[in-house]
Amino acid sequence: MPGCDFTRRDVLRWTAFAAAAPAFGLADPARAQAATGASGTGEIEPVNLELVTLTEDRAVVTWYTGEAGTNDGLGRMVPAPADGEVWYGTDPARLKNVAGDISGKTPYHHVELTDLEPGRTYYYQARSAGKSAVPMQFTLISGNAVGTSRHGFGAPGGPFSFTTPQPPPGRYLFSVVLCNDLHMGETQAGLVGGQPQYIGITQTPGLPPYPEVMLESLVHDVKRFDPSYLLAAGDISAEAVPADLSRAGQLLDGFGTYREDYFLTRGNHDRAHAGDPYASCRVGRWQGNDCFHDRYFPDDELTYFSTDLSGLHVIGLDTYDKPGGGGDAGGMSTEQLAWFMSDLADHEDQPTIVFGHHPLVVQKSAFPVKPSNSLDAAQAASVLEAYARTPGVFLHHAGHTHRNHHTISPTAPRVTLQEVAAAKEYPGGFSILRLHTEGFALNFHKSRSDHAREWSERSRQEMMGTWPQFAFGNNVTDRNTVAKADLSGLHRPTRHGST
Repeated sequence: MPGCDFTRRDVLRWTAFAAAAPAFGLADPARAQAATGASGTGEIEPVNLELVTLTEDRAVVTWYTGEAGTNDGLGRMVPAPADGEVWYGTDPARLKNVAGDISGKTPYHHVELTDLEPGRTYYYQARSAGKSAVPMQFTLISGNAVGTSRHGFGAPGGPFSFTTPQPPPGRYLFSVVLCNDLHMGETQAGLVGGQPQYIGITQTPGLPPYPEVMLESLVHDVKRFDPSYLLAAGDISAEAVPADLSRAGQLLDGFGTYREDYFLTRGNHDRAHAGDPYASCRVGRWQGNDCFHDRYFPDDELTYFSTDLSGLHVIGLDTYDKPGGGGDAGGMSTEQLAWFMSDLADHEDQPTIVFGHHPLVVQKSAFPVKPSNSLDAAQAASVLEAYARTPGVFLHHAGHTHRNHHTISPTAPRVTLQEVAAAKEYPGGFSILRLHTEGFALNFHKSRSDHAREWSERSRQEMMGTWPQFAFGNNVTDRNTVAKADLSGLHRPTRHGST
């Protein structure tokens, strides 16, 4: 799972690491299943409070309500619909403002606070059924799911606090959607190394496949931000089956036109495969038959590229341009790496985003970090060294780890290295990159359709319920950042997809 390639050896290492942590998920599937349907207390409990999005003028808060004393077979309370509201203000003793849920009574609460002031500290409490929601807890790694300070942690229900950032400096230009790990065709989330204690989470019977639910919601939800472009950094499919690759493209077409409005790259799950489902596709360069190449880079095109979008130079990398079964480190072919270095040099002063599936660096993880979590170490080091020589590069967007994490490498401190959580499972969403003439803001948003919120909360039970400690982001800054950069060379698009 972390890195889409968690092995039995990793499971054993992590199990030993986590054994001392309080068990708050599913430790014994059989026992949990036996408990399913047990009579509850009738009391509604609001839990899993999270501050998801924080910008200069708004915040998004989510939580879950269940019936106390019940177990739905996944290690959580049975969903219980309830009212949801957030009380907030600038004085913790006077929470005089109130914001309501985006839907009526629901177990899956999503509240947006608007018209906030930049640089102000706000205090808030989320409430359902007359009770204050308690935050998601970090036990395997230090973290804060609900604010930018530790205020409120003395009382289970807060109030908690956050300080809004200043907006990016300069004039607003346009926005870009960053997403990854769509896994179209997947039917079970959280399968790990064949270990029975780590059960796969499946969709609720009767509902559409969860990868489609999540991508449909994503394409719809991003329109609220009027973005000009969308970049999808790999693992478009679960296993590169032609029908799944095509279905992903059909849904993304709801955003705009491929290679004008949206662009994508290959992940390790999109590699060439062998077998009957792939027999109609071209012979892969490294192995099997390459259906991803056929669907998204037909004829004799390369599977990596660069393009200019409204003055922004965008480089899309194929980080599984190599032989392998997908469970090893990412890598670029010798030819691609040489092309990449040349392209960087040719555009060294132009504002540049690089996106590809495997991160360059993976740090501060609740699970063991191993070489397969990232790009080949030698290649990653050479890329970072090249970034240090390329003033125009300001952001490297990656997926693969299925988590939100913000890293700055001392080798190239001007470049934000951003891992974005998977679109297809908890926390289930995308990041909006807002570009200004003198800087940018990057904010994560959960997909928010009814079915998307339901699946996101269901799939948070992966890895015996510890998955949120890895995937959500240890701190608000892993999901929401503001940085300075000279983007004065960019211009507003005259239409989506214009250059």
